[in-house]
Amino acid sequence: MSAYRHFGGTTRILIPDNLKTGVDKVEQYTPVINKSYHEMAEHYGTAVIPARVRKPKDKAAVEGAVGHITTWVMAALRHWKFFTLQELNEAIFEKIEEINSRPFQKREGCRKSVFLEYEQPLLQPLPDKPFELSEWKVCIVAYNYHISIDKMYYSVPYEHINKTAGVRLTRNTVEIFIGDSRVASHPRKHGYPGQYSTVAEHMPEDHRKYTRWNAERFLSWAKSVGESTEAVVGVILASRKVEQQAYRGCMALLKLGDKYTTARLEVACRRALSYTTSPSFKSVQIILASGQDELPDETPQQDLSSEFGITRGQAYYGGDE
Repeated sequence: MSAYRHFGGTTRILIPDNLKTGVDKVEQYTPVINKSYHEMAEHYGTAVIPARVRKPKDKAAVEGAVGHITTWVMAALRHWKFFTLQELNEAIFEKIEEINSRPFQKREGCRKSVFLEYEQPLLQPLPDKPFELSEWKVCIVAYNYHISIDKMYYSVPYEHINKTAGVRLTRNTVEIFIGDSRVASHPRKHGYPGQYSTVAEHMPEDHRKYTRWNAERFLSWAKSVGESTEAVVGVILASRKVEQQAYRGCMALLKLGDKYTTARLEVACRRALSYTTSPSFKSVQIILASGQDELPDETPQQDLSSEFGITRGQAYYGGDE
C-alpha cells in the first residue's frame, strides 16, 4: 500500500514470495491467497501470483538489487543516531533517492529515469480511497445472538444463533458474514471491555419490548397498580448504578402482575416493604409463590407493660387483691 502511494499508481500483477502471511494453502499452480491479501488485491485491481516454492526464476530480477540497496543504506547510516521513527524514515528516503539518481555504469540514465520513462506510464491509477487493512476471525453466534470480539459483543440476527460466522475487522468497523452474505455491521467498540453493540432488529420480538421501556414508563405502570408497587419499582431502579441494568427486574415484576393479578402484586409489595426497606423482585416473587400475600395481616399484641416497667402484680406473689 505504501509502495503504491510512493509510485503513484498500481501494477497489474504482484509476484511476491510464497509467504506464509499471504498464502493460506501452498499449491504449485493454484495457491490460496488469504482474505486480507485478496481484498487488498481486489481494491487496487491487482492480480497476485506468488512465486512457486523453490523456483527462483519465478522471482523478478530486481530482487538482487533489493539486497544491494539494503546493504548500502545500512552501511551509510550505521553511525547515525535517530530519536524518532520519522527522522529514520526521512534519512532512508534521502539515501534511496541518491541511489536511484546515480547514473548507470554501462548505459545511459539511472533507475529513476527508467521508471519515469518506461514503467510509470504502465501503472494503473490509484483508487479514490486507500485500502484499509482488515483482519478475519471465525466466531460462533451465542444464544444471546451476539458474537464476542476482543471482549466486546456485537449482535447478529437471532435466526443465526449457534451458526459459524466470519468476521471482518478494521479499525472502525465490524462486519459479520454467514456464508457469503453479510448479515450485520457495527462500529467497532474501543475502551473498557464488556461493551455491547445491539441492533433492535436483531432481537426476537419478546426481547424487543425491553428497548421500548424506560424508568418513567415503569414508574407510571407501577403507580397505576398501587403505592407499594411504585415504591418497590423505585427501589429496584435505584439499586443499580446504570439504570438500564434494572429494567429486567422491573419487567419481571410486571410479569408477576400478569400471572398473579395486580391486586395480589400490590399486597405482596406492601408485605415485602414491611419486611425490608429495600425489597427485590425475588422477595416479591417468593411472597406470591408461597401465598403469603393471601394470609391475614398479623394483629399487634396487647401491650401489658406499665409505666413502671414489667411488673408481675400482687396476684403473682400470692397476695390478696
